[in-house]
Order: sequence, then structure tokens, then C-alpha cells
Amino acid sequence: MLHVVLLAAEEKNPILPDIAELIYGTLAFLIVFGLLAKFAFPALNTMLAERTAKIQGEMEKAEATRSEADALLAEYRQNLAGARDESNRIIEESRKTAEQLRRDVQAKAEEESQATVARAQEEIRAERDRVFAELRGQVGDIAVELAGRVVGQSLDKSAHERLIDEYIDQVASGGDGQS
Repeated sequence: MLHVVLLAAEEKNPILPDIAELIYGTLAFLIVFGLLAKFAFPALNTMLAERTAKIQGEMEKAEATRSEADALLAEYRQNLAGARDESNRIIEESRKTAEQLRRDVQAKAEEESQATVARAQEEIRAERDRVFAELRGQVGDIAVELAGRVVGQSLDKSAHERLIDEYIDQVASGGDGQS
């Protein structure tokens, strides 16, 4: 094979490079590759490792954020359910309070109406007693005057009033007034 290369070198094939050029190119490639392997590849690997770590960290952070968001959503749903329960409890308590208030108002109104009826009955009794007393006095005066006209003389007013009072008491108690 070396023979082919030497033969080709003598003939000056335009496609194949010169042997010295091949050797210098290979040596330059090995030197550049060695320098890259010693300086550039470790820095590149370090940069790629940092980038991988950064991406991994961001993914973990995103996963943690998602987990936190899920936890917050669960807490929100739990709070919402608690708020619904609390609102239902408040509504039920309000209904009970309103019902109790209605019963209290109704009982108070009934008591007031009974008190009003009792006052009215008492006022009626007092008025009746006052009217009876007034009538008793007027009937006594009329009876004394009539008796004086019938008998033709003046009667003892105190004795006559006693008789009239007895008669009125008999009439008021349901007697017929005949002695």
C-alpha cells in the first residue's frame, strides 16, 4: 500500500494530496484534538453538566410548584366545602331564630290582646258600677219625690233611700222586686 501511495505521489494526482501535507495535517489534527480534549472538552462537559443540573432543578421546581398548586387546590376545595357547610348551618340557624322570633312575637301579641280585653272588661265593669250608682241616686230622688206626691207629704229621706237601695239590690240580684 505504501507502494501505491508513493507511486501516486510521483504521478501528482489532483485528487490525492501530497504526503507531507497529509502528515502535517494529521499532526495538526492530533495537536488540536489534544488541546481540545485537555481544555475545551472538560469545560464543555462542565457547562453541559451545569445545564443538565439547571434543567433538572427547574423540572423539580416545576413539579414542586405543581404539587403545591394541587395542594392549594385541594385546600381551596376543602375550604369551599367548609364554607358551604358553614353557610348552610348559618341559614338553618337563621331559620330557627326567625321561627322562634315569630313565635315570641305571636305570643306577645296574644298576651297584649288578652291584656287589652281584660282592661276593656274592667273598664266596662267600672262604667257599669258607676252607671248603677248614678242610677241608684237618680231613682232614689225620683222615688222620694213620687212618694211625696202620692202620700202628699215629705218622707224621711234616709229611710226612703234605705228602702230604695234594698229594692235596687233585689232587682240587680235577679229578684222580681215584689215584697
